[in-house]
Amino acid sequence: MLPQDRKLPIGIQTFGDIRTNGYLYVDKTALIWQLANMGKPFFLSRPRRFGKSLLVSTLEAYFQGKKELFEGLAIEKLETRWEEYPVLHLDLNARRYATPEDLTAILNQHLEGWEALYGDEKSDRAPEERFTYVIEQAARKCGRNVVVLVDEYDKPLLQALQDSDLLESYRATLKAFYGVLKSSDRYLRFVFLTGVAKFAQVSVFSDLNQLNDISMDYDFSALCGITRQELTDNFRPEIERLARINDLTPDEAVEAMARQYDGYHFHPKGAGVFNPFSVLNSLSKKELGSYWFQTGTPTFLVKLLKESDYDLRTLMDGVEADASAFSEYRAETSNPIPLIYQSGYLTIKEYDRRFRLYKLGFPNEEVRYGFLNFLIPYYTNVSDDERNFYVGKFINELESGDVDAFMQRFQAFFADFPYELNDRTERHYQVVIYLIFKLMGQFTQAEVHSARGRADAVVQTPDYIYIFEFKLDGSAEQALQQIEEKGYARPFDTDRRKVVRVGVEFSAEMRNVKRWLSHTI
Repeated sequence: MLPQDRKLPIGIQTFGDIRTNGYLYVDKTALIWQLANMGKPFFLSRPRRFGKSLLVSTLEAYFQGKKELFEGLAIEKLETRWEEYPVLHLDLNARRYATPEDLTAILNQHLEGWEALYGDEKSDRAPEERFTYVIEQAARKCGRNVVVLVDEYDKPLLQALQDSDLLESYRATLKAFYGVLKSSDRYLRFVFLTGVAKFAQVSVFSDLNQLNDISMDYDFSALCGITRQELTDNFRPEIERLARINDLTPDEAVEAMARQYDGYHFHPKGAGVFNPFSVLNSLSKKELGSYWFQTGTPTFLVKLLKESDYDLRTLMDGVEADASAFSEYRAETSNPIPLIYQSGYLTIKEYDRRFRLYKLGFPNEEVRYGFLNFLIPYYTNVSDDERNFYVGKFINELESGDVDAFMQRFQAFFADFPYELNDRTERHYQVVIYLIFKLMGQFTQAEVHSARGRADAVVQTPDYIYIFEFKLDGSAEQALQQIEEKGYARPFDTDRRKVVRVGVEFSAEMRNVKRWLSHTI
């Protein structure tokens, strides 16, 4: 088999399959051994498709004593006993949860399988009572304490975020079920729960408050995901082929992949990681496409943003928060940031140690532009199909110096605003302006500002520099005058390109651009 034909484990979540069927495996077993031997009850939050299910499967194989699967890996030199434990693996991932009965059914399915092995004398009881009994019986019959692994513990909760009654039902059921892991502690060897969101202690985990949350631990910041070193060490033939097909050097290909897929930080000093799903797909398809974002649309997150009237400009430029403000999600609050962070659309960018404040931002270009593109239909009348057409035309018109054509197309983004938006017209206009210029920034040098010491937006093309100032119920003349008086064009005094000042007048009554004026230097 040629190096470029090596098998990449896209969508393969079972450790045994990867190891026995010749798939590439990025060795995380040293960290897994460390985790398995440092304590008992753990929780890890990571975005979807970040390798959580594979991690759980690897832990399962380790605790089942399947030494043969770990041959040649780091753990082979660390583990000396390879003991086999009874493992209870609860996977809540592969089901649609539309009613309380759906959750009960999946719990019953797992419980029945465990009861067939360890005893069903209490099969007529509530799920939490049956769970307690199974754990005790498994420990007694096997002579070893039990390992409990829960994959996507929060899947039912995330699917019910917009239905408070259903959410409360799921929360009550899971709180009782997971609470068993505290009362059964003496029968447990290891407990590991993973999911996307960390719901606040007052809800699901209130009875399981002894969990060690390692989601932001330095030691385990690279437990899921692929570091830059792991990428270059494990995928050199695939990188070289990607580079060759896209007319890049291997180093240029790595840099391009970093811009597109790197940037996740789960600790301010921890290793940065690439999105593993996007990396594998990119290397397989030999294209620097958008893969992770397309696997799950963040509709519920956009609804949270709109319901909370969150200022999207803050989200785009970076959000400051202390750890408690983004590490736990409280369904009863109007703060959407914790769930946006935990879902993988924001990550840690900076940390102010003195004031213990984190700055959160988009991790990479795939997420930044995927998220902004997804927002367009929610804030304008422009559909998904039209979006790329508009952005491409915007850039072509500015590159050719056609300000009037640009502004006429600009008006289309504000056409037919729904009436109910009138009470916050200014915020909405500002958000749409931000979206347009941020999306243009994917293809040309475009900046959009919120600070009043700078112009509202600046776009630089090979031949032109555009300075935009927008006025809501102010005149286009006033906008041009502000550009002049504030000296917004001064940084470009020595630039050879033509500088075009554009004053734009909005009308709240029209809910659109009313007129504009431009002046070229």
